[in-house]
Amino acid sequence: MSTTTADQEAAAVQSADLALGRNSIDVLDQLIRPEVQESLTILVENLPKLAEMVTVLTKAYDFAQSVATDRVLIDDFKTGLEEFVKPVADTAKGIASAAMEANDRAQAESATIGLFGILRMLKDPQVQKTLRFAQAFLNVTAERQRQKASE
Repeated sequence: MSTTTADQEAAAVQSADLALGRNSIDVLDQLIRPEVQESLTILVENLPKLAEMVTVLTKAYDFAQSVATDRVLIDDFKTGLEEFVKPVADTAKGIASAAMEANDRAQAESATIGLFGILRMLKDPQVQKTLRFAQAFLNVTAERQRQKASE
């Protein structure tokens, strides 16, 4: 006849007891080793510090958890970020649009620009502004290179 369910359960309990016994023997064998004893001593000596660290980490975790689950704070942060990013995105879109339009115009125009055309362009306020910026930028980079060289 086959074994009954009770016999199977008894065998499982007995094998679990044997495993627990082996595990407790393994733990005892490990506790006898000097490096394990030294580590345990260090751990016990540092328990106050560890408890303090765990307390601080728990408080930090609780704070982070409350911030992460606060819908009002998240919505306020999202709104603030959108208000900051929107003008930057609009400016970038405007610059990209102007660059694409300028490229299209430059591609469509085939006339050569002569010396007098360049001289007329130099009077344009936008060209003057760009040239002043370029000159100031080059001066700043030259000063920084001199400072690095003298260090």
